[in-house]
Formats: sequence, C-alpha cells, structure tokens
Amino acid sequence: MRPLVLTLSALVACACSRTTEAQPASAFPKPDRPVAAIVSPAWTSGPDRDQADETGQLVRGLGIRPGMSVADIGAGSGYHTVRLSAVVGPDGRVFAQDILPRHLEMLRTEVARRGLSNVVVVEGAPDDPRIPRRVDRAILVHMYHEIENPYALLWNLANALKPEARVGVIDVDRTPDRHGTPPALLKCEFEAVGYRQVRQIRLTGGGGYLAVFAPPRAGRRPEPDKIKPCAASPP
Repeated sequence: MRPLVLTLSALVACACSRTTEAQPASAFPKPDRPVAAIVSPAWTSGPDRDQADETGQLVRGLGIRPGMSVADIGAGSGYHTVRLSAVVGPDGRVFAQDILPRHLEMLRTEVARRGLSNVVVVEGAPDDPRIPRRVDRAILVHMYHEIENPYALLWNLANALKPEARVGVIDVDRTPDRHGTPPALLKCEFEAVGYRQVRQIRLTGGGGYLAVFAPPRAGRRPEPDKIKPCAASPP
C-alpha cells in the first residue's frame, strides 16, 4: 500500500489542474502590473508591416504550414488573419478572435469581402478566447499588454491548444502602460500558468520581438488559485 500513499501525496502536492472547463477571471490572481487600454484595431499601418515582413517572420518563427489551424487572438483589423488564410490554404483554418463588437464587425466584413472560406470569426471574452476547437498555433500580436487578466486568458487558452501546439507573442520591450511587455515579464507570466518558452527572436524592421511558447503539459497546469503573480519588474 505504501506506493499508493506516495502517489496520492504527490498528486495532492502538485496542485495541478486536470479540468478542461474554462474558469472565470475571478478565480485567478490579478496581474501585478498596469494593463494598457485597447486603443486601435491595428498596431501600425499595413505598408510598414509589409515592408518589415512581420507576417513572414511570424510564419517562419512558428513553423506555420499549409493545413494547420491557427488562432489569431485579438485579431483587430485582421491584418494577420487575411495573410495567414493564404498560408494555411484551403485545408487549414484561421480563427479570427476578438472581444470588441466593432472589431468583430470589421473582421466579418473583411472576411466576406475577400471570400475567405477558411476563416472563422470568433467572439471571445476578456478571460477566455473561446476558440471552438484545438489548434496547432495561436498568435497574440501587439496586444498582450491589453489583456485584463493574462493568467485567466492563458489558462483558458491552453484548452484550445493541441499538445504539440505553439503560441507566438509579438510585442515590444517596454512597460505595459506604454503598450509593450518586457520579455522577462512575458516569460514569467506564461511560466506561471505552466507554459514553457521555446525561443525568442528579435524581429527585423523595428517590430519588437517574437516569443514562442509550448503549452502546459498534461496535468502540469496549476490550479487558478495557486498561480503566483509576477512582479512588474522581475529581478
């Protein structure tokens, strides 16, 4: 009986979640840092981002291929959505997610105008992206600093990720109140929810950095009330 006792003790000590149900923001600690306001559906103008090949760097950095399913979290104007639609092709799927009605209407209009049959517009919540099926990749581009409760969103996002999925965050290295996220703070907040950083790439063209994360392993995502908030300026 002793091995069984040890096994049960280990399970209790782990305090790891095994549920796949979404949890509300109230179940999680609040971030110990400012949260930026949502100011625009587009980070910069299209020509600037085209010249910097932001989508190309994102695709290469995350290994996005034809046939994959990709969640564009906080898609805004759909800048990356329309470009990823062409990358994943007719056998792939892009879930263009946002929480603001005006952005969602903009996305629906653009998707219909372009006839993008492989794009699905998704109305999410501030604490849950509500992606309808598991995806190969998820991207959060120049919007992570606007998430009201990153721990809740990342925890719930894990439910929509395949075990081998990757999450890519593009942001700039400045404080959240200045519409950016220091890389060390980003890494700390993802790791607090059980994610693991795979790589960080400095983007060319002045677009900041791309950080890539692997989702929490099965049974290794902490219970919401066990998550410890990261300091705004990690040591």
